[in-house]
Amino acid sequence: MRRILFIITLISATLATFADDDIFSRPAEVHLVVDSANVFTTEQFAALTAKLDSFERATTVQIQIYTTYSLYGYDIVDFAQRLGEGWGVGQEGADNGIVIVCKPKTSFVKGEVTIQVGYGIEPFMPDAVCKQIIDFEMIPEFKKGHYYSGIDRAVDLCMQFASDENAAKEYMAKKERRWFESPLFRFIYSILFMSLMALIWIGASSGVTVSSGRGSSGGSSHRSSRSSSSSHSYGGGHFGGGGARGSW
Repeated sequence: MRRILFIITLISATLATFADDDIFSRPAEVHLVVDSANVFTTEQFAALTAKLDSFERATTVQIQIYTTYSLYGYDIVDFAQRLGEGWGVGQEGADNGIVIVCKPKTSFVKGEVTIQVGYGIEPFMPDAVCKQIIDFEMIPEFKKGHYYSGIDRAVDLCMQFASDENAAKEYMAKKERRWFESPLFRFIYSILFMSLMALIWIGASSGVTVSSGRGSSGGSSHRSSRSSSSSHSYGGGHFGGGGARGSW
């Protein structure tokens, strides 16, 4: 058993070393879309690449997409932050990079996704906003096997939020309104209301006073392990833990 554990540890260490030496080293060219998991069709890959390249030219904000079936022993958040730091996603001084890493679900392991933002993007996309994007825009699509549509939706929102400081607030407010107006909320509210009425009636019948108070509160046409390239260069943006994660 000790020998087996030693071999597993050695393999994990080797994979991590390989990741440090290769994956996290800054490439000579900008690759804003790296599809190592091969989840995009040729058309989807090209469309996503063109969108990100055009957005960078207009705003200097770099959005990095990276799909992979292996995180080489790293936690997905750590992997994304290392990738952002190592590649220098975003501009030096502005720290305006966004990294989206997706590890698709397989028969053996759960799917995982994270959005990590540079220091300069955090005021526009705080953790709660990143979590909303993952939970409501990405994972529902991923569960259907639609990786492109889930990532494309996230990219559109990242572009919108990075360009307009009020966009994220409006998005969150809309989500809150949608929740309060949803059938699930109305059902839960009805159950709680009826339960409270029942307690009051039981208390009145038994002579006990019940008081209330505040509590605490894809497609089939693929290319293997693809990455886009452009005439731009990575700048050197820094990442400090801002973002969110999710799994399915």
